[in-house]
Amino acid sequence: MKRIYMDHAATTSTDVEVVKAMEPYFTLKYGNPNSVHSFGQEAREAVEEARGKVAHLIGANPAEIIFTAGGTEADNYAIKGIAWANQKKGNHIITSKIEHHAVLHSCQFLEKQGFKVTYLPVDKYGLIDSEDVKKTITDKTILVTIMHANNEIGTIEPIKEIGKVVKDAGVYFHTDSVQTTGHIPIDVNDLGVDMLSMSGHKFYGPNGVGVLYLRKGTKIINLIDGGAQEKNRRAGTENVAGIVGLGKAAELAEKRLAKGTEDRVVKLRDKLIKGIMNKIENVRLNGHPTNRLPGNANLCFEFIEGESMLLSLDMEGVAASSGSACTSGSLKASHVLLAIGLPPEIAHGSLRLTLGKDNTEEEIDYVIDILPGIIEKLRALSPFKGNWKGLN
Repeated sequence: MKRIYMDHAATTSTDVEVVKAMEPYFTLKYGNPNSVHSFGQEAREAVEEARGKVAHLIGANPAEIIFTAGGTEADNYAIKGIAWANQKKGNHIITSKIEHHAVLHSCQFLEKQGFKVTYLPVDKYGLIDSEDVKKTITDKTILVTIMHANNEIGTIEPIKEIGKVVKDAGVYFHTDSVQTTGHIPIDVNDLGVDMLSMSGHKFYGPNGVGVLYLRKGTKIINLIDGGAQEKNRRAGTENVAGIVGLGKAAELAEKRLAKGTEDRVVKLRDKLIKGIMNKIENVRLNGHPTNRLPGNANLCFEFIEGESMLLSLDMEGVAASSGSACTSGSLKASHVLLAIGLPPEIAHGSLRLTLGKDNTEEEIDYVIDILPGIIEKLRALSPFKGNWKGLN
């Protein structure tokens, strides 16, 4: 049986070159990068080299790169750190209704501590209006945090426009770039962000390592204390092998972007979407039709429950998801799909197929070939009744 992976938004494979770069730092070059002896300095050199590669990928200064355990920690650090450090200035935070739970839960945590949070709405494509941001900023606003692209529906947000609004107001601006880093060009200065989160395993790097880009001069309080690592900004012995792998992944991502590898992924994505929508009735594409992540195809099928689709696809050798991997165990409808106006019964019938650099046209053809039969069978068994005109 074929085994086809179309869940790259959840995680990617670790590139062979990344694994090769990491290997010596498990068994040969295993020194603590904070030690003064040669073993330690060898590890320190590798960490700083990786820092430079990551910085180059996003147009930052290496001194502005803080290594973390992943995107979730980076989001928590940015949001809580800014809130606590600037609470004498104000207590108001602005975010959106479609953020990753690492952002939403951080904001909800701060609300319990007396901070005020505004959750901005989105349009039917999941886009945030920069004018809404402008209207919502007050003299108590200390942070705006808006994701670069949505992890479920793939819509890319107008971060540059929002950045101009936030900068004019003199407010700190953070973006969760976990889904975009390594897949579309990023320049932190062009975007106008003060902080940016990324995670290695989303662009062919290892799990358990990420980055918070922190613009020089940003007033923030540490999230983790206990040591002087990362220039006193993030305590704990550095994950040297993981950091080396992240640096290599950043280097490879730059090469792929230069070669136009993601353009090939876009063509495959468009073929997949067109093929599915041409062969199956009552299907809706979620997210912006063109301004979306290269490999993201998120669709809703009337009268279908998402988990049944996933199980059926898995039996045919295809790995997919019905939303964020972080909430795959939840029975609740996606907060993102509800925010773009879908009723719960339709939101439950979502399918997220996300492509990567190694997917092939033959794999796209296979999915387009088998999915109509799966949908037909599930609809025949479905207890759901009625019709939602908005799907057509």
